[in-house]
Amino acid sequence: MAKISENVICVTCPKGCTLIVTRDGQTVIDVENGCKRGKDYAQQELTDPRRMVASSVRLKGGLHPLLPVYTSAPFPKPRIPELLSVLRQVEVKTPVSLDQVILENVLDTGINIQSSREMKEVVE
Repeated sequence: MAKISENVICVTCPKGCTLIVTRDGQTVIDVENGCKRGKDYAQQELTDPRRMVASSVRLKGGLHPLLPVYTSAPFPKPRIPELLSVLRQVEVKTPVSLDQVILENVLDTGINIQSSREMKEVVE
């Protein structure tokens, strides 16, 4: 395979360095303009890109109709649409505590979906 150089913006820290990544297929050969964390990020981004996902699920019995949720770890980027489709089917009943696990091991990834806020039951 031929060596390819491409620019990747590192999001590991707020600095947002533009990394010049030289790779041969999936193997990173050299990373310019970045720190050690940037080099690790470039390798991860090229072989298994992941993102934290924040979304919401339907809530029953609460003050609001939706409960904000997030992934407990970075989620495989190509599978995010599949994750969002699963979340659209979820309805949680109150009360819900902060960081409560809403879905465990979602899509067999070993990653949990957790609540990002507490939601008490509303008594009418």
